[in-house]
Amino acid sequence: MAERAGHRGYIGARPLNGSRTPQHVQNIVIRDYARRKNLQYLLSAAEHVMPGSYMVLEDILDELPRLNGLILYSIFMLPPEEARRRQIYDRVLREGCDLHAAVEEITLSAREGIQAVEDILLVNKYATIL
Repeated sequence: MAERAGHRGYIGARPLNGSRTPQHVQNIVIRDYARRKNLQYLLSAAEHVMPGSYMVLEDILDELPRLNGLILYSIFMLPPEEARRRQIYDRVLREGCDLHAAVEEITLSAREGIQAVEDILLVNKYATIL
């Protein structure tokens, strides 16, 4: 089996929680996170701007057998449907990888961490309704 390459970054052009962060700034945040966590950073893949598109994320998931994991700019880049997110967590962990969210300083490397991520997303969902 070939050695795994590092952690692929994942950035996007869509607004997150009502605000846009330029892609070059997202890359700076991911690079800094990787440096602080001693992770080998691989160039980021940028998601398409179309609402509901996760084609680039799917491409990264297909790349997991050759990676140590992925670094999202933010957990809020994940699909809004909980079932779909859980499929992503399962796939990442099944491949022996980890998932990081740079802005939130989150590392998901075991099933025990999934609920904490889901709780953050749930609180944010209901906080934005109020």
